Amino acid sequence: MRHNTTQDADLFFREPQPFSRQSDRDLLRYCLGGTLYMPSTRAVMDKIVAGELTDVLSMVMCFEDAIRPEDLSAGEDNVIEQLGWLAGQVGAGALAEADVPLIFLRVRSMDQFRSFADRLTPPLAHVLSGFVFPKFYSDNAHEYLDLLAGLNERFETTLYGMPILEGRSIAFAETRRAELDRLMQVARDYRRYILNIRVGGTDFSSFFGVRRGIGSSIYDILPVRDALADILNFFGRAEEDHVVSAPVWEYFLAYKRDDLEKVMQIDLHRSLRTNTPILNDAIDGLLREVVLDKANGFTGKTVIHPSHLRYVNAMQAVTREEYEDARQILDTSGGVIKSSKSNKMNEINPHRSWARRISLLADAYGVVEDERALLRLFQQ
Repeated sequence: MRHNTTQDADLFFREPQPFSRQSDRDLLRYCLGGTLYMPSTRAVMDKIVAGELTDVLSMVMCFEDAIRPEDLSAGEDNVIEQLGWLAGQVGAGALAEADVPLIFLRVRSMDQFRSFADRLTPPLAHVLSGFVFPKFYSDNAHEYLDLLAGLNERFETTLYGMPILEGRSIAFAETRRAELDRLMQVARDYRRYILNIRVGGTDFSSFFGVRRGIGSSIYDILPVRDALADILNFFGRAEEDHVVSAPVWEYFLAYKRDDLEKVMQIDLHRSLRTNTPILNDAIDGLLREVVLDKANGFTGKTVIHPSHLRYVNAMQAVTREEYEDARQILDTSGGVIKSSKSNKMNEINPHRSWARRISLLADAYGVVEDERALLRLFQQ
């Protein structure tokens, strides 16, 4: 698989690198990009094998909030059937193993995780990338991660966990920092099993009875912003070395391809900063929020509609100026040097963790000449 595929050979200064579920964790954790959530009752594997969902490289089939409690049994049966059919197609050569999307299952509870894990077989486990753990608290974290570690041993394959930090003890200020500290200690013990830390912007909003509008961002909701800031303060630290994915964007609105043709000459980031209309309210809002996600250290984003994937993944690409700065920093032992554009200082030691992150993003999403090239990626 490869992000931001294009027929335009001149678009990239450095092309994105291929990846699969077998890729090294250091790279793979940056490769999720836009991760599509869907109900576990949905059937999509036939479209993936047929090449009809080429933008879906990372997906989550949900046993929790995306379905009704009474549909859980049907959802589990559907996932077993879908994974089994996909494994058969891979075995028959209809889909290369390297082209199987990163597939995660969002469990409903520890009990449901345990019972569903008993239904897994080696063929199913070998097309899975792992599990998503909702309502991840310090008092259930060990249970989830211990069972995950056991599945890795049982199937002799790599299955990752992605905890979602979204519970009451994180939402509320009086308990948040102590809970995050306890969770960080747990995460250190199971680091090799954790691919991403995910956050529940919608759940946080629900605790305060608020919801962001289509013209605002999650960062405009003060109590949610505070919770996200503290999560990044703990898990976004360079020495903790976690990749934290940004919260879901809740709106989707269809676009026409002609809409994209009209915006190719705009200054994308300036238009986003000044709220100049670009495509439509939903896509403009998504793009503005992704800019803020990146500025704050989030990587990738949960999405609920396939049309959003190209925008999220295009916005993860690195500009040539960023990439050359990063390589200059990583290739220099210390001190302060002028950037290759002669427009900023690169202070080697303080900027080194930023440079490592930019280098990995460049591997995953490619390097484009400048921000205007991102618009061309929207068209692919």
